[in-house]
Amino acid sequence: MSVTWRHLPAPAREIAVAAGEAVAAVQQRDPTAYEPAVDRLSAADRSGLVLGAAVRLLLEETHPDGLDGDDVRQVLEGSVRSAAGWLPEVDPHVVLVLLAGALGVYDPGDDDNPPGPAAVARHAPLLVADLVSAAGRPLDGYLATAFAEIERTERQD
Repeated sequence: MSVTWRHLPAPAREIAVAAGEAVAAVQQRDPTAYEPAVDRLSAADRSGLVLGAAVRLLLEETHPDGLDGDDVRQVLEGSVRSAAGWLPEVDPHVVLVLLAGALGVYDPGDDDNPPGPAAVARHAPLLVADLVSAAGRPLDGYLATAFAEIERTERQD
C-alpha cells in the first residue's frame, strides 16, 4: 500500500493524524497521549466511518480466508485485554459493535443505545492498533485505502 492520504483536504488529514496519534499511544500504552488524540477524533466529523473502513481492511488482510465466530472472539478479546491494563474504562460491548459494524452485520437502528462518536473514537484505535500489529504494516496505507474507498463509494451513490 504505497498510496498516501496527505493530499486530502484538511478535515480528512485531521482524522488521519489523530488516528495515527491514537494508535501510537495505544501501542505505547500511553493514556496521556491517548486522551488528546481521542478528543480530536471525537470532534472530527466522520472519523468513525474512516476508522471502521480501516478495521474492515485490516480484518480482511489478517483473515484472508474470512472470519468465523472464534476469529471475532479472538480479535475482541485480544483488543480488550491488551487495553484493560492501561485503560480500565474499555468497554467490550463497544469494541464488539465496532467489529460487527466493520463486518457489515451491525445496524445502529436496531440498537436501543448505539455507541456515540465519543465511544467510537475512544475504542476504535484500540482495535486498529491490535490489527495493525497483527498485519505488521504501517497504519498510513490502511488509512489511505479507507479514504479512497469512502470517496469511491460516495461518488457511486
